[in-house]
Amino acid sequence: MRTADVVTALALMVVGALVLADALRLGVGWGTDGPRSGFFPFWLALLLLGCCLAIAVQAGRNRTSKRFVRRAGLGPVLKVLLPATAAVMATQFLGLYVATALYMALYMRWIGRHSWLAVALMSVAFPVVTFVVFERWFLVPMPKGPLEAWLGY
Repeated sequence: MRTADVVTALALMVVGALVLADALRLGVGWGTDGPRSGFFPFWLALLLLGCCLAIAVQAGRNRTSKRFVRRAGLGPVLKVLLPATAAVMATQFLGLYVATALYMALYMRWIGRHSWLAVALMSVAFPVVTFVVFERWFLVPMPKGPLEAWLGY
């Protein structure tokens, strides 16, 4: 467990250092109209680096030899990891909204064992609400696929 904690902390510290460097490039101070673009990423990166450092120190002091994951615990982790990875990869081809609908439907039915009615309602309603919020209200374009192109977006 200690090795996994240290490796994860170090990997996240690399990410934090990259974000910190880019935040410094963007500027972390205050401009005439408020904080500059790098202000919030800078402080979040510092927080991430501090937490990772604390985890690494704590893991270094820990002398127990517990395993990170046992064979029985790997199944539930893969049940989450594999569909999520498939959804991320499907986003490139199907767009965010269709991939999200498929992921939610699969996950709700397979893991949650919800009724087909609940699966159908949520896996359609959530992407539609997300579309309205991001595309219409915030005017933030998200990755789109063939369905959105067919609908004119």
